[in-house]
Amino acid sequence: MKAVDSGRIRSCAIHVGLVVLAILAAAGDATAAGLVPRSLGPTTSAMVAIEKNYAPGTIVIVTANRTLDLVISPGRAIRYKIGVGRDGFRWSGTVKVGRKAEWPDWRPPAEMKARAAGLPDIVPAGPLNPLGARGIYLYKGGTDTLYRIHGTNEQSTVGGFASSGCFRMSNADVIDLYEKVKVGSTVIVN
Repeated sequence: MKAVDSGRIRSCAIHVGLVVLAILAAAGDATAAGLVPRSLGPTTSAMVAIEKNYAPGTIVIVTANRTLDLVISPGRAIRYKIGVGRDGFRWSGTVKVGRKAEWPDWRPPAEMKARAAGLPDIVPAGPLNPLGARGIYLYKGGTDTLYRIHGTNEQSTVGGFASSGCFRMSNADVIDLYEKVKVGSTVIVN
């Protein structure tokens, strides 16, 4: 049996401890700078009557009103406040929920990276990720449109025209919607 160099072990333990402290300090700086959200944001959901009779589970987005309705029964929906695409980035059409993810990674599309130099290839999941707590991925004909219904850590953008075509919700609202919507659901964007 070899003798253990306790001085080397202590040195390693001190080094690991310093690394952990540096990571915690960086996280603390991010929190102090307001980068890490301290809450999931407001809940804006309200039960509303709707005129058209969509199938339960359908999502209807009215861009001009910056609202997202989840139809729960004929003539009734849960309405959420959302942020939508800014000028030049709004779109309309019918798509499907292709997949869902909790605390998703974000991979900026090539077009976005061309507009905003310095964007990374990937932003890992977590409190600094612009997709927030949940991502609902929108597909057309089985292909990812690259548009999402997602949470945001920038609460001030919810209710505005701020995105590159995605639909932003408070993290509290997107968690609620995520639990209710199914993969394969129809999403109508007006």
